[in-house]
Amino acid sequence: MAIFFAVAEVLLARSNSVWLYPSGIISTVLYTYLFVRPTTKLYADAILNIYYFVMSVYGWLLWSKRKKDGTRLEVSYSNRTDWLVALIIALPGWVVLYYMLTGLFPLLLQGYTPSDVALWDAFISSTAWAGMWLLAKRKIENWLLLNVSNIVAIPVYIYKGMPFTAGLTLFLFIVAIFGFLQWKKLAHKQTIFAEQD
Repeated sequence: MAIFFAVAEVLLARSNSVWLYPSGIISTVLYTYLFVRPTTKLYADAILNIYYFVMSVYGWLLWSKRKKDGTRLEVSYSNRTDWLVALIIALPGWVVLYYMLTGLFPLLLQGYTPSDVALWDAFISSTAWAGMWLLAKRKIENWLLLNVSNIVAIPVYIYKGMPFTAGLTLFLFIVAIFGFLQWKKLAHKQTIFAEQD
């Protein structure tokens, strides 16, 4: 079920449909459970899914909200500020998550998690956090950051004995390429329409 709703989410995102968010909410709840199981121990991925849940609610509200002129948030390219925020989410997030998982911030997670892939688990999560923030803002580059996360996650999931989730992540990687191209076309069309007005 987690895979089904994750596939639905990414296909709906590719189509620029707000319905990606309800699908994402269901998928994140299921994956949070799967990642904290004693056989999986992907704690940063579990935290990532809690973040996905919050960002899904935020994105759903943002995408559904109408501006004063009656329009909705449109697909656009990231500006310098968007990139700065994404980098602030990704790079310090990677460091903080790694230290949380390895016990160097003992007050946060009581000193230790038994993660044996903490460095990569933290990286996957921090880059995906940044990608989800850009997705909520309907920024084209969300696909790039999500794919950085995906390409690292695939071997980690295989190593952890989660071949179906690895397969899903490979599928998400491929769909994200097409999502990036489709959103670029959509942004170009929006620019043409704006120039004609």
